[in-house]
Amino acid sequence: MTRKLSHPIVLFDGVCNFCNGSINFIIRRDRRKIFRFASLQSETGARVLRQFGLPLDSVETIVLVEDSSCYTRSSAALRIVRRLGVPWSMLYVLNVIPATARNAIYDLIARNRYRWFGKKNVCMIPTPDMRERFLKG
Repeated sequence: MTRKLSHPIVLFDGVCNFCNGSINFIIRRDRRKIFRFASLQSETGARVLRQFGLPLDSVETIVLVEDSSCYTRSSAALRIVRRLGVPWSMLYVLNVIPATARNAIYDLIARNRYRWFGKKNVCMIPTPDMRERFLKG
């Protein structure tokens, strides 16, 4: 049995400019500092992916581990915004759209993110004030 986490964990593509921007967006709006972060390319990312039976090359999706459950793609994104407070939490209403339709849009962005937003050669290095929110390892 997986133990319940005290903080939801967000795994993201650490070399993707769009993904890094998304993480910065979350951090700025997460006033209660509930989320913790790790790149999919990190040891922590690999450990979490293995724990939930996801392939280690799952860099096409954001991953949210919340209350011992794992969410990916649009479901992860919507569960994240619902915890960011108004007005962002209001986007959770999009959850009524079937996942297949939501994920079609998500997948279009994911497939083109490097072309549209660029890519770094190395994973993001958090600033000193953000470092406590990033998981080590």
